[in-house]
Amino acid sequence: VRQYVVQVVFSITFAFSCTMFELIIFEILGALSSSSRYFHWKLNLYVILLVLIFVVPFYIGYFVVSNIRLLQRQKLLFACVVWFTFMYFFWKLGDPFPILSPKHGILSIEQLISRVGVIGVTLMALLSGFGAVNCPYTYMSYFLRNVTDSDILALERRLLQTMDMIVSKKKRIAMTRRQMYQRGEDQNKQTGFWGMIKSVTSSSS
Repeated sequence: VRQYVVQVVFSITFAFSCTMFELIIFEILGALSSSSRYFHWKLNLYVILLVLIFVVPFYIGYFVVSNIRLLQRQKLLFACVVWFTFMYFFWKLGDPFPILSPKHGILSIEQLISRVGVIGVTLMALLSGFGAVNCPYTYMSYFLRNVTDSDILALERRLLQTMDMIVSKKKRIAMTRRQMYQRGEDQNKQTGFWGMIKSVTSSSS
């Protein structure tokens, strides 16, 4: 990232996010006083909401407008138009949800955090679903082997050899059965002939 403003905005957002994480740990451990933790928690929330709702959308709109040649003379004006459009849809997003409350004002911290939470959870769900589907599809090629014509020919040769082995074994089985059948017939003939002789000798005696 070569633009200095992008680096500063990212650094501020990351720093205050880490500070909020530290404040959660301090709340669990009981470090610092409760009034100090509450003050810094409010300060962090306001700064992060200011960056997320006002600074980042405005700069994105300004960056998009600056890349359009027809709008370069009035960058600031069109960037403000883009930001107001974002704010309109950002505020209308909370209408279907039970976010509005008569206890809090329009630009209160509760109203802003609730809308940021809805947008953040929705985007995280979309990104996680997209990543869960796209990641295996993208990295599946690393685990697949490229099949060449030589591999196909080698497999075809193995298949033909296997078929030949199966045919030869079937022939051996058929020949063995035939030999066993012929031996059985010979034994039946011998037993039948000796049976006739035994019956004749027993009758003469």
